[in-house]
Amino acid sequence: MAGFVDEAQLHVKAGDGGAGAVSFRREAHVDKGGPDGGDGGRGGNVWLVATTNQSSLLGFRDHPHRRGGDGGHGGGKKKHGARGADLEVPVPVGTRARRHDGTVLADLANSGDRWMAGEGGRGGRGNASFLSNNRRAPAFAEQGEKGHEEWYDLELALVADVALVGFPNVGKSTLISRISAAKPKIADYPFTTLEPHLGVVRTDGGSDYTVADIPGLVEGAAEGKGLGHRFLRHITRSRVLVVLVELDPVTGVSPADQLRILLDELGRYQPDLLDRPRLVVGSKADMVDTTEGTYDDLRLDLVISAVTGQGIGALVGRLATLVGEVRSSEPEADRTIVIHRPLPEGFSVERVGDGVFEVLGRVAERAVSLNDVTSDEAADFIQGRLRRLGVDRALARAGAKDGDLVHIGQLSFVWYRDQPEFTGDSTSRRRRS
Repeated sequence: MAGFVDEAQLHVKAGDGGAGAVSFRREAHVDKGGPDGGDGGRGGNVWLVATTNQSSLLGFRDHPHRRGGDGGHGGGKKKHGARGADLEVPVPVGTRARRHDGTVLADLANSGDRWMAGEGGRGGRGNASFLSNNRRAPAFAEQGEKGHEEWYDLELALVADVALVGFPNVGKSTLISRISAAKPKIADYPFTTLEPHLGVVRTDGGSDYTVADIPGLVEGAAEGKGLGHRFLRHITRSRVLVVLVELDPVTGVSPADQLRILLDELGRYQPDLLDRPRLVVGSKADMVDTTEGTYDDLRLDLVISAVTGQGIGALVGRLATLVGEVRSSEPEADRTIVIHRPLPEGFSVERVGDGVFEVLGRVAERAVSLNDVTSDEAADFIQGRLRRLGVDRALARAGAKDGDLVHIGQLSFVWYRDQPEFTGDSTSRRRRS
């Protein structure tokens, strides 16, 4: 797996919504035709889609940015803007998306799983949508909403039927090269394997299963020693474990101590790993005396030599049986993707300075996202929206006094308990990060 990358960052920018149009019907013999501005189109979403056609996160290492299409603007004669194109980003099966604080947002464990990483912005309504008995000629429209933008940490946990677990230089790479077509680097020094390798084993009975060669673990791997967290992560999805212990320990760690340390590290990292079917296999049998009873204290399931082929056929057959039993007992995969990041609703008020407040929340920002707030008509409309949302009451509870400055999105106004005095376009105000 040349160029294998199992950790990367992804920057998602969903498409912005299109702006609504301000337009009035103008035709011969039609006096005061009324508003006919169309709505803007919604911005495109960004989806992560799990696929077996991708094997690593290499494509995100140097090119982390993905963007959805912007919605089109509305036009006259009630012409609505086109919806922005959605973007599907293929990722390998087994990819997890996290926030920077480590919170798991989505786990795409099955082929075809989809998760919306960025929601497109809502299109703005044209002035035709604001026509009412009291407002016969609205001269304002809504701006399009900005699409969701965020950085994610992606990590890949390989999905394999069998995981080979053992100390460095125990013979895992030699074994996977013997039973499959995988060609990992093989050498006689520790930590030769620095990235996982996948191989497909084909049996005489016609059953196939995948095997993952996990880089060598050391004592303390559960705490991250020797990149333990990165390596242990690839074991978590495996159905069957093969614990390889070196019968000729060149590192000085006895086979019994190897087994004890490996099982202890697996249990501390994820306790249920110890409940999975496993085979304890002694490797490098060609280099030691394996007469009957020599390793009874280890309770080895098999003794093999990847060099001479001793025990390889029996191991392949035992693994095929175990994998088949586990597959048949598994429930059908649930294709439902649970979104761990609920969309924020409502709004909040924060004091950002002496006599300065900021109202945060999508509903509040939508309420003031008009293309022109300088007219009395638009100001009255915004004031009514904010009052219905309860922004006035929330500001009063937060300690706002008459004459204080309030920021909502890109709009700034001086607040009074009875009526806010809008200061007009506030594009000169720097957006608070």
